[in-house]
Amino acid sequence: MIGLRHFSIVIMIRIVVIILSVIALAWLASKHTNEVLVYVLGTIFIFIQGSLLYQYVTNVNRKLTYFLESVRYSDFTINFRSDNKMGRTFKELNQQFNEVLHAFRQARAEKEANLQYLNTIVQHIGTGLITFDSNGQVNLINNAALRMLGIYRLHQLSELKDKHPRLYELLSTLDSGVRELYRTPSDQPLALQGAAIQLRGMWVRIVVLQNIQTELQQQEVESWQNLTRVLRHEIMNSMTPIVSLVGTMRLIVNEDIEKSTNDQEAVNDLKEALHTLEKRSKGMMQFVNAYRDFTTLPKPVFANLSVAELLQEVIQLLQTDLTGSGVLWKISVKPETLTMKADASQIQQVLINLVKNASEAFSNQTNRLITLTAYQTDNVTIIDVADNGDGIEPEAIENIFIPFYTTKKTGSGIGLSLSRQILQQHNGQLNVSSEVGKGTVFTLLI
Repeated sequence: MIGLRHFSIVIMIRIVVIILSVIALAWLASKHTNEVLVYVLGTIFIFIQGSLLYQYVTNVNRKLTYFLESVRYSDFTINFRSDNKMGRTFKELNQQFNEVLHAFRQARAEKEANLQYLNTIVQHIGTGLITFDSNGQVNLINNAALRMLGIYRLHQLSELKDKHPRLYELLSTLDSGVRELYRTPSDQPLALQGAAIQLRGMWVRIVVLQNIQTELQQQEVESWQNLTRVLRHEIMNSMTPIVSLVGTMRLIVNEDIEKSTNDQEAVNDLKEALHTLEKRSKGMMQFVNAYRDFTTLPKPVFANLSVAELLQEVIQLLQTDLTGSGVLWKISVKPETLTMKADASQIQQVLINLVKNASEAFSNQTNRLITLTAYQTDNVTIIDVADNGDGIEPEAIENIFIPFYTTKKTGSGIGLSLSRQILQQHNGQLNVSSEVGKGTVFTLLI
């Protein structure tokens, strides 16, 4: 620093002046002049020079103390006067101190801005994040983790004991790099993975919570698709030659057997058996082909859709059937200009399937009502298809999305599976909640 370099030069000059004053005093005294006057004036002069030197050093030390304390306590609001009342050296020293403090202020502002930026990202990501120390003190928990756990705050891990006892045990013993599965009281599957870092001399554990419900559903759908594809292939390979052989047998009966026998009754019985076999074989092939869409669903073509128009089109397509079944309907879209990005035909197919299922969910109810409600929260479009019908039994609600499972006499068990698959391809979800005797709500999240 320029100021400190000048400081050492000024100190040397003042010391030299004092030394020269002492030498001059001794020389004057040796000339036998007025010794008392010489000693008095010399002493005063040397005292003044010493005081100035002491004051100079003290002021510099005081400024250094203020400067170091401001750095120690991160108080960068101090400003040293850029004057030259005590000499150009102090002015330069003040300027250097101010420049250093300004650099600290700027560095702290950048650090705070970066911290705020990272905190904003952490709070808005969809993955849950919890950090805590060895004493169980929670340092950070983001909004995603709070939503997943159904809580609004968390200061100590011990606060999880009542609502999430199993999670508390997992977090307390989770090793770095280990992945654990935890199901919330609402049966939401969460994948937990932990890591430990040393921060300011203390060990801090970081735990990531990820909702893997969509992942598990996707794996389940893929497994059913593979099974259906194999079954369809094997059944078609078996039924095709049977149908061909039936055609050949009918030709043999018509051309050879019928002409060479007089037992017409036996021939007719044989023809009827072949007809029945052919009919059942073709019916089986048609049944298997009905599941082709489940295994070969095309990729969605995304476009901006008006939610209100989409719901109105669905109701118009089903209006005749709903009226014939004595079912009323109600549409609520907030705001009315609500839009979403999706494949129009695929989402329409999902809604048609859900509304048809809802219209068949009534037994003896007289005030039959289906309500379509759409709104948006956290940039997610939500569409509820609700009815006040019979509801779904708890043991059945766990299986309704499994292919081939159906509670209807004429159902194929593919509609809801296909609907969930469509939502998954839209990076969304299809959920259901139901209460026996009060109704069912299917929820689309896109």
